[in-house]
Amino acid sequence: MKVCVLQMDVKKGRRAANYETVSRLTEKAARICSPDIVVLPELWSTGYALEEALPLADELGDASFLGALAKKHGFAFAGGSVLAECEGQVFNRAQFVDCTGRYTASYDKVHLFRLMQEDRYLVPGRRTPLFEFRGMCCASLICYDIRFCELPRRLAVEGAELLFVGAEWPSARLEHWRTLLRARAIENQMYVAACNRCGVTEDTVFGGHSAIIAPDGTVLAEAGTEEEIIWADIDEEAVRLAREHIPVFRDRVPDMY
Repeated sequence: MKVCVLQMDVKKGRRAANYETVSRLTEKAARICSPDIVVLPELWSTGYALEEALPLADELGDASFLGALAKKHGFAFAGGSVLAECEGQVFNRAQFVDCTGRYTASYDKVHLFRLMQEDRYLVPGRRTPLFEFRGMCCASLICYDIRFCELPRRLAVEGAELLFVGAEWPSARLEHWRTLLRARAIENQMYVAACNRCGVTEDTVFGGHSAIIAPDGTVLAEAGTEEEIIWADIDEEAVRLAREHIPVFRDRVPDMY
């Protein structure tokens, strides 16, 4: 399976401009690597326009737009996130749209980042669903979530083999981002496909360095700090071999933790 990550700048509150960027990059990805699934950054359609979260959000997020692109190109979309509204509440929601354009799974960010005032405008999620794609068990997390090792470990214990991460992670803490992604892959013996945005919004510079990481921690592809498309071939057999070689999950002692 070929996983592709679209590292992009995100224009705050400018959905039309961000749609144009995603459309352009997906066209390019289709030409240069023919992916099976594409990963986008956190809040890719609006950025952190949280003061306008409710008017910018809608029930389906931006799944209709992604669905049209999925049908056109024949690949799926995962990870990233959008502002999604439900009964007057707004969530930071990762979406999975399959190759036929159907919106089939979602995950609402559990850990809200106080430094970006998410806790003032958004509601935390309370579900951590798994979904299947091309024979692999998949899950999504969003940005700040990767600082909490318990959540990806729970997903791995429940069967996750491929973790999608969308983020708006600043360059000031770039080494945290790179270290945490490899740690989550190594400790859970799973693939991690992470898309961070690049560019600048107000006084925040975002770090890029999106990456695709193997279950043994090998970095299969990593972007720089500018707009970039990266991709890698992944294989569920690598997850099985990693978990057999060092049997972390058999050797766990949960009643001690």
